[in-house]
Amino acid sequence: MTELTNIAEIRSLLARHGFSFSKGLGQNFITDPTICPKIAELGNAGKGFGILEVGTGIGVLTAELARRADKVTAVEIDKRLLPILDETLSDFSNVKIINDDIMKCDISEIIRSEFPGMRTAVCANLPYYITSPVIMLLLESRLPVESITVMVQREAAERLCADVGSRDSGAITVAVNYYGKAEKLFDVSRECFMPSPNVDSAVIRITPHSRPLIEDAEKEKFFFRMVKSGFSQRRKTAANALSSVMGAAKETIFTALENTGLSLNSRFEQFDMETLLKLSDELRRLC
Repeated sequence: MTELTNIAEIRSLLARHGFSFSKGLGQNFITDPTICPKIAELGNAGKGFGILEVGTGIGVLTAELARRADKVTAVEIDKRLLPILDETLSDFSNVKIINDDIMKCDISEIIRSEFPGMRTAVCANLPYYITSPVIMLLLESRLPVESITVMVQREAAERLCADVGSRDSGAITVAVNYYGKAEKLFDVSRECFMPSPNVDSAVIRITPHSRPLIEDAEKEKFFFRMVKSGFSQRRKTAANALSSVMGAAKETIFTALENTGLSLNSRFEQFDMETLLKLSDELRRLC
């Protein structure tokens, strides 16, 4: 079988199939042989597990997942890769490729139908341009998965894994921490890819919470509306940002801030998760 991280063999493989890289799809194939085994090991690929992979490239990570898990189902948008995958994954009978756009898939149905009776996890080397949308789709779908292990741009990893209320946090940080616990596992140099991107990467793992932080759907909707509003104007105080975007009277927001024990001059990015949840309850009660 082709050594899938050997640059010369990759070039030969791609040439045989007349494949050229698509900038629009953010394609960068892994050439460091140590990376994908680590992702598979840290991403819960093991006996009794079904793994959903998002994007396959030429199958480097797919193969490592298939060596360890009971089954791998991968969603790959680029149909040009299908004949390549037929070749590179020919030794594995436990791999299924779905040629589709993950953003348009019913992921819950894929997991239900593909992995009956199995524990499940998600693993992916995500294109930079679609990192946040895919992660949020996976989290908002409340999938029955034990972990979501993905490679993303290093800067995005720092933001996704930041503590809520820290300088690096933003709306996406709050969202990820609302749905689960995120941790950075290891960094990946830009030199480990073909073609080499302009930035370094990192692998992160998100472990979903066993139950929602807010059980009521309307309260949850209000919470995310508040978070989006508060972070949309980071340079303003929390009171100014919330009043200008949410449309609530500033006096009402002042009262909610005071009832939550917050300064009227505080900024939204300073609030930890517990504070955000309390503030949301107060604002919803007063509005």
